[in-house]
Amino acid sequence: MTYTGSCHCGRIAFSVEGSLDQVMECNCSICTKRGALHWFVPRDKLTLRTAEADLSTYTFNKHRIKHRFCGICGCAPFGEGADPKGNPMAAVNARCLDGIDLAPVKRVPFDGRSL
Repeated sequence: MTYTGSCHCGRIAFSVEGSLDQVMECNCSICTKRGALHWFVPRDKLTLRTAEADLSTYTFNKHRIKHRFCGICGCAPFGEGADPKGNPMAAVNARCLDGIDLAPVKRVPFDGRSL
């Protein structure tokens, strides 16, 4: 299935292909403060519908994940990194998807504080 999403103001818009069966709920410092629910997909399944130049990037700790956000509204719709095998991945914030009821989506806890 193809989903669409964006930041709050719409400056960053994207589409993403996949099956939204579960999300990861991380308890690390940034995910907790943002309230992110991560849906992991191969990076080539996420297509930006707006200019990449509009993305702002934040990294911290080991700088392995590019936390992408809008410099206008501050919303963080996705991050980019790699899986343990080195494959490029996107961590889509499911809360930024259009028209999605997240209540029935399985939430898998992840202890990011321990990393």
